[in-house]
Amino acid sequence: MDQIKSTAAQIIIALIPIVGIVMGSVVVFFYLLWNHRRKVLLIKAGQYSRPDFDLLSFSLLAGLLLVCVGVTISVFLAAFRGLDLALLGGIIPLAIGAALIVFYRMKRGNRTS
Repeated sequence: MDQIKSTAAQIIIALIPIVGIVMGSVVVFFYLLWNHRRKVLLIKAGQYSRPDFDLLSFSLLAGLLLVCVGVTISVFLAAFRGLDLALLGGIIPLAIGAALIVFYRMKRGNRTS
């Protein structure tokens, strides 16, 4: 392919990601604003109920997923790049996943006692 020679085309190509990020930010802003206003109106009307969130199930699921991803990335990087700093890309999610599983076991142990 030929390289882009026109400066106008280069400017337009540079503006596409900027416009996308700005528009995405606007959508997220209005979602958060309207969701907040909805919750305020529900609270004033006395109809608001907090959503249930099971922290133990979430921490177990996230921990298992992060451990699996961390082990996979660590093994892959160790096999192809050896023991260098790139291995941190797998060790970090592995450590976070292990910490979440330890948190799950600690909270579950406290709950049954």
